[in-house]
Amino acid sequence: MAANKESPSRDSTTSSSARISLLAEESLTRDYSLGSLASAVSQDEFFRCRDHAESVLKRMQLYLENQQLCDVVLIAGVDGRRVPAHRLVLSASSAYFSAMFTGSLREAKEEEVTLGEVHGDALQILVQYCYTGFIELREDTVETLLATACLLQLNAVVTACCNFLARQLHPSNCLGFAFFAEQQSCHTLLRLAKAYTCQHFMQVCKNQEFFQLNAEQLSKLLASDDLNVPSEQDVFHCLMSWIQNDPSNREKHIPELLALVRLPLLQPSFIMDHVESVCASNECQQLVMEALKWHLLPERRCLIASERTKPRKSTVGRLLAVGGMDAHKGAISIESYCPRLDKWTVWNNMSARRLQFGVAVMDDKLIIVGGRDGLKTLNTVESLDLNTMGWTLLNPMGTHRHGLGVAVLEGPLYAVGGHDGWSYLNTVERWDPSARTWSYVAPMSSMRSTAGVAVLGGRLYVVGGRDGSVCHRSIECYDPHTNKWTTRTAMNKRRGGVGVAVAHGFLYALGGHDCPASNPSVCRTDTVERYDPGTDTWTLICSLSIGRDAIGCALLGNRLMAVGGYDGNHYLKTVEEYDPEANEWNQVSPLTCSRAGACIVAIPNIIPPTSLLPSSTV
Repeated sequence: MAANKESPSRDSTTSSSARISLLAEESLTRDYSLGSLASAVSQDEFFRCRDHAESVLKRMQLYLENQQLCDVVLIAGVDGRRVPAHRLVLSASSAYFSAMFTGSLREAKEEEVTLGEVHGDALQILVQYCYTGFIELREDTVETLLATACLLQLNAVVTACCNFLARQLHPSNCLGFAFFAEQQSCHTLLRLAKAYTCQHFMQVCKNQEFFQLNAEQLSKLLASDDLNVPSEQDVFHCLMSWIQNDPSNREKHIPELLALVRLPLLQPSFIMDHVESVCASNECQQLVMEALKWHLLPERRCLIASERTKPRKSTVGRLLAVGGMDAHKGAISIESYCPRLDKWTVWNNMSARRLQFGVAVMDDKLIIVGGRDGLKTLNTVESLDLNTMGWTLLNPMGTHRHGLGVAVLEGPLYAVGGHDGWSYLNTVERWDPSARTWSYVAPMSSMRSTAGVAVLGGRLYVVGGRDGSVCHRSIECYDPHTNKWTTRTAMNKRRGGVGVAVAHGFLYALGGHDCPASNPSVCRTDTVERYDPGTDTWTLICSLSIGRDAIGCALLGNRLMAVGGYDGNHYLKTVEEYDPEANEWNQVSPLTCSRAGACIVAIPNIIPPTSLLPSSTV
């Protein structure tokens, strides 16, 4: 009985052993134990054929070539070409066919489907693509392929065609590509073609496609803020060339198109010599009057500002960030910001390391004044010619100064306050570019270092700063005709290391610290104040994104820019611009390297491209 109770187990063991023995004889070596062999045969296993998808598609392609199992015939509406295919393959490849064959449309059950406005050759090529994932792009067929791929919603083919055409862009064809892309609702190609047209506008306007534009098409182009032109004069000349190409039919469009030229940004002499002669209508004469008022009444510009008084991004020049404190204890590089590309690039180098110096632009020259080269405070002055890119050493100041402010007022350059290495200064020196000499003018009432200095309404303003014990709220104003300083209404906050710039008829004070940096309770603020010289009042406006001092700031066109700074722990790459209408600061492209206390100035479009500049200057 015991043997019978164990027999099921024995039977099982014997049966298994017999099977294993059989397997062992056929395919396994005798070195495996029964336990390991039993484990091996009971394991689950997953198998994957890596070329399965490709193999299946190849088989489907063979069916297509032999016209086997095909269940639909596509008919090209343009030339009637018949292209057989499989609904399953088309639906899996194209959202257009998927909607057609899997929905309730009548085409879902029809054996033949006609596709209007489709060329047979393009249809054949794209059906083949659905089976192979391969397509040949050629200059003579790519536009037709793109149009058909857009219709059939073959997005990968659309992207490939757009990239192919983008590589063919040229000043002679970019306008045509843009119109074609717009007709096909091909947004990627349209964006690329428009960007290329704006970038190469000065070449585009010399080609036949430009002269074939109609008035509506030209108006869209002239309205663009991204046209890459040296000056607004070039936009006017391009418009006149288009008019003269067919004057009898186009002169009637002068008022509407001239309104897109930013006449207030032209010199009054150019307006009188070139613009007035084409302004026969009342509408044109009103545009001329608007432009002349802009020049005659600068104090009212905030009241008469319009889209025509806003410079195009390419005509405002570029912003330079010169030197400053960085992770290497002082940068010698100079970065350049292109507003049209929203991009910073390393542009040049200073001839030597300086910190807490001053910078100004006068007579197409970048003037670098004072500072310190480590522990030693400097009185030296250098000039970089923006046309030749050569450095020149100018006569030194009478006083060594770091932490000074500089500005150009009615010709001369002023060096204000600072620290001479021993004490804080209230003295001010003036550089006469004609006599090439420095002379002292009336001193300020307070000693100030790291103050903000700017020119507004024919006066020199000095804002905030610090002396040995406190940071100042006070500001002083210098009249060069009386050689006197007067005190104006103080700011709401104390600000040492303050950034100051003039924009939109106001004086702006950005960030800063409220007590000397050696004080453990020092606080760096994100607040910004605006000074109205007409009412002698300060108003707090929208704050910066982060509290910091040693901010560089300048006006670029009509954009107030705040660059870099120090937040108490880090030197910053942050760059922001102020929108006065929305009263908000917006982030733009950051610096390539972190900087605090960099000198920020705007330069006109007179300098050679970066690629033509030497890697360093002496």
